[in-house]
Amino acid sequence: MTSEKSSSRSQTGFFSDSGELGGSHAQFTEICTALYERELLALSHLNTNNASILKRRIGGLPYHIRSVARFMVTQPQSFAPLKVDTHNGSWFGRQPSKCPGLTQDNEKCVQWFKKNTDYGLIVPVLVQSIEGLTIELDSIDMFCESKDEIHLNKHGWFNIGEGQATKKCVTQDTIDAQPIDEIAESVFSSSQLSSTTLTLLKPTKVIMSSACCGHMWNFKSKTSPRSLSLREMRLSTQVNWKNFTSRRNKQ
Repeated sequence: MTSEKSSSRSQTGFFSDSGELGGSHAQFTEICTALYERELLALSHLNTNNASILKRRIGGLPYHIRSVARFMVTQPQSFAPLKVDTHNGSWFGRQPSKCPGLTQDNEKCVQWFKKNTDYGLIVPVLVQSIEGLTIELDSIDMFCESKDEIHLNKHGWFNIGEGQATKKCVTQDTIDAQPIDEIAESVFSSSQLSSTTLTLLKPTKVIMSSACCGHMWNFKSKTSPRSLSLREMRLSTQVNWKNFTSRRNKQ
């Protein structure tokens, strides 16, 4: 009898250490479980021989997963045009029939970034590859004083000084192999990089919703959504849905 109680406590220890929600909150526990399973599966397929990367990412899982789960459970439904899928630990919303990033005006996009670029700003990136199209969340970690060049934590540099927000990935060097973000070390495979086009997008409600929900399209129609990485889930909790600009400037 004693051993059963001990086992039960050990199994729920991850959730009961989570603060004000604890293991008694069913939705919180379900989201944590889904995120844990998904991230461990992703780590098992990570192409790296660097043990320190794996140790750091595994060690950070409890903090990052609890943070995402707590946000998804406690945020009011009115905060964003998204709903919570507790079973899969993800967001879901209406998917447009066509990828919204394909029709965006490039000049307006460039002007928006020249005005609103800031450290930590969450931005969408259209990823076009042989697998189809999707919109990923990324964040700005560097930019030049004139804001003609912007560096994203995962997708690297974009030169918008000449009115261009699109680049092609030809080699693995195009995307930083070791981003600053602690949980962003995974990068595209070489086969993906050889045929990938990245486009920096001006954030809008439809575009950011699709990014948070993992919406995907082929070159004919929409397809099943992808699962967001834990890093993207963390970024989704930091989006300023009011106007998509930096929260730091509004304080």
